Amino acid sequence: MADKTTLSQLALQLLQQLISIQSFSKEEDRTADLIDQVLQQHGVKTHRKLNNIWAWNRHFDERKPTILLNSHHDTVKPNSGYTRDPYDAKIEDGKLFGLGSNDAGGCLVSLIAVFLYYHDQENLKYNFCLATTAEEEISGVNGLELVIPDLGKLDFGIVGEPTLMNLAIAERGLMVLDCTAFGKAGHAAREEGDNAIYKALADIEWFRNYKFQKESEVFGPIKMSVTIINAGSQHNVVPATCTFTVDVRVTDAYKNEEVLEIIRRHVSCEVKPRSIRLKPSSIDKNHPFVQAGIFLGRNTYGSPTTSDQSLLDISSIKIGPGDSARSHMADEFIYVEEIGEGIELYIEMLSKIV
Repeated sequence: MADKTTLSQLALQLLQQLISIQSFSKEEDRTADLIDQVLQQHGVKTHRKLNNIWAWNRHFDERKPTILLNSHHDTVKPNSGYTRDPYDAKIEDGKLFGLGSNDAGGCLVSLIAVFLYYHDQENLKYNFCLATTAEEEISGVNGLELVIPDLGKLDFGIVGEPTLMNLAIAERGLMVLDCTAFGKAGHAAREEGDNAIYKALADIEWFRNYKFQKESEVFGPIKMSVTIINAGSQHNVVPATCTFTVDVRVTDAYKNEEVLEIIRRHVSCEVKPRSIRLKPSSIDKNHPFVQAGIFLGRNTYGSPTTSDQSLLDISSIKIGPGDSARSHMADEFIYVEEIGEGIELYIEMLSKIV
């Protein structure tokens, strides 16, 4: 078992190497190669599917519960506001600059260090499964979702995203609904047709005003917003169809499927979800890991943004070094000390349960 100082140095060095390699979503093959190589150099037996690398601790025992350690190594493309080379991982004034340094490179290398800390330990109460995955930034199907069936039974998940090492104990889910109201075309000058716009307006008013019976303790009510509407071809034709799009931010009080069923019961239009994959997530505030974090002075909150946590069907928490306010910004950076602190806090919290 390496000491924490050595692991912090390893994590920093690995992060600098990762930053220097372009790894846009679906183009993460070279960062996957590097992660695979580093883990194998430290005696870890790795597994790979496309650009996803995963591994279990050396003394894995199928009779024990398993903790998932997950973060991603893909990045968005650098925005036009960059004044620095996004792939030049320089450290200045305690800041490590570079694309993906904060989202989610710092979290990724910290969790890799934590996995290596526990990898060779015997007589743990839990197994560890490390999954370094792809396509998170585009909610792609060839990232974590692809390899979940290969990871075996998981009991609890830690998803590495920048939270200032505070505890995101819940995360909103997301459904985007494409809705179509059907009428009948006719001439606007005569009493003809059945105006689909008027039918859509009744449903839009329902989306605007409906209150779901259950509310989340963390987020409050589900939020539904109509964001796009389209209808008609010319001024003198009563439109036969009206389409509109609804953004639905689902809370941990419901499953996506339940929300969709309630919506379909109440509106007359056709409702087609683009996906129900991005599920709300939560963990009991009394979970030992959460309580350990609270004991160490970390705050709990609900995250309004989605991550790969939405793909998990187990209790999970989002936590990591860095600040989500820096994600996707020009001249992205993470403080070097945040990485060491992240590793330390992860291990302190896990030590209470493993």
